[in-house]
Amino acid sequence: MEAAAVIVALVFAVLVALGVVATVKAVKAVKRGVDRTVGQARRTVEDTRLKARRYTVPGAGGEVAELRLSLRTTMRATQDALRLGVREDPSLGESLALFQRLSGHGRELDEELRRLESEPNAERVRESLPALRERTERIRHSADSLRWAAQDRARRFSDDDLADLSEQIRMEAGALRHWTPVEEGEPSVSSPFSPSSASSSSPASSPSPASSPSTASSPGPAAERPSIAGRQPSQEGGHPWETGGTHGRFQDKWQKRTAG
Repeated sequence: MEAAAVIVALVFAVLVALGVVATVKAVKAVKRGVDRTVGQARRTVEDTRLKARRYTVPGAGGEVAELRLSLRTTMRATQDALRLGVREDPSLGESLALFQRLSGHGRELDEELRRLESEPNAERVRESLPALRERTERIRHSADSLRWAAQDRARRFSDDDLADLSEQIRMEAGALRHWTPVEEGEPSVSSPFSPSSASSSSPASSPSPASSPSTASSPGPAAERPSIAGRQPSQEGGHPWETGGTHGRFQDKWQKRTAG
């Protein structure tokens, strides 16, 4: 009795521990989702504000907003491309690490541009713009280089795979269409249903002259030409664009016409 009580207590403790772990993981997942949603909302609001400021604020203030918007758009596009590509190509991990270092410089520049937006001295803003514009172009060029290289690498792999697949399909199609007629004087290697194999059959298998004419003139069901298709699509689980029912009806009609 005591052993049963201990076992029940252990099972209850394990269930409680599993429930606590599952609850903690669920809370963390929800928190990550909320943080991601809040971050996306903040980025959207900030980008909208910068677009409006670029067209409504003339002079240096509008140019600062345009620099921030172009920097944020380029960095976000490169980040999405590298994070998506590293899942299929692990060799992009080093490129992603380099981009993380570049993102640090991008965040510093974005903060500096954001502080410059609230600068009341317009002369200081105009003096700082050339250096900030050059830094923005350097960071954008580096980010674009990483993104374009990753895209070219993925496109090259896709083209190579498509070329190999096309070559295999071409060879398979050629093999399916390959048949060589048997010339006179050469040994016959054709199928047992070909005319050459029927003419070269042994006398024992040929019908005797004493056989009845009705037997020789009326071919049986076995004389029908066999289908050259190796397997029927209706017998296999095909792709969504393959319809087994229509093929079966056409095949039945063809067989009825052949039998008739």
